[in-house]
Amino acid sequence: MYNNDFKNKLLNICDNVKFDEPMHKHTTFRIGGNADFYVSVSSEKEITEVIKLCKLENVRFYIIGNGSNLLVKDEGFRGVIIEIGNGYADIEEIDDETFAAKGGILLSRIAAYALEHELSGFEPLSGIPGTLGGAVVMNAGAYGGEIKDVVTEVYVLDCDGNKKTISNKDMEFGYRTSLATKESLIILGAKIKLKKGNRDEIKVLMSDFNGRRRDKQPLEFPSAGSTFKRPEGYFAGKLIEDSNLKGYTVGGAQVSEKHSGFVINIGNATCEDVLKLISDVQKKVYEDSGVELEREVKILE
Repeated sequence: MYNNDFKNKLLNICDNVKFDEPMHKHTTFRIGGNADFYVSVSSEKEITEVIKLCKLENVRFYIIGNGSNLLVKDEGFRGVIIEIGNGYADIEEIDDETFAAKGGILLSRIAAYALEHELSGFEPLSGIPGTLGGAVVMNAGAYGGEIKDVVTEVYVLDCDGNKKTISNKDMEFGYRTSLATKESLIILGAKIKLKKGNRDEIKVLMSDFNGRRRDKQPLEFPSAGSTFKRPEGYFAGKLIEDSNLKGYTVGGAQVSEKHSGFVINIGNATCEDVLKLISDVQKKVYEDSGVELEREVKILE
């Protein structure tokens, strides 16, 4: 399928290339078959050149961050996984309230930076287990806060490999969506503006939000976070619970008994287990309430 020339070209661009890499190692669900190539990039140049090579050689590629909202098929991925993660995660201070962060940085690291610099506004997002890039793509949010509330501009690569800066208002942020989703933009980073606050108050708020997350969510099990989007006027978890599906199990996948909005991996779950469970839940909830649950977790196949 791939010749040695393609493999050598990949290695010439980036040192951190793995072959036939198990994707269960790179998703918070701990599920997924092998990817043909797994490339961890550490610079904008590497990102651009790997994508350019894939397009030139007509090889599929897919961008991931922390793998926290991703379910990979059991058959794996034929192509190149490009991880924009820890190797591309710097922060650059712009002024007292503004900084630029690269797409691979974890939101928890941004929260730590905000606390250190006594900056308020990032507290609700501090416990989300993803990268800035992934958060921007899906306009991640929690406890009344969303990434759109703190991002002023976003740095992207478009489908043609051109670098662009897009303002907040032009990013078309919505509930779990953005212009990046609609136009398959690759997030290189973003400018974030917070406001000066009191360190102790910021710390208390972060502790409160993270404590609520630990108390209410099944963080002790592998999952991809909230499995379904919130239907307008309802809560997915409540609808699922009302349909008596709390604890419902297919193979190694289960509707969490702690929070029905989460599908968890209770032990060696396959992608097929999860997809069957999701389908069963959607069908039963629709039969009981007339509400169609829309999947939030992305499927990579």
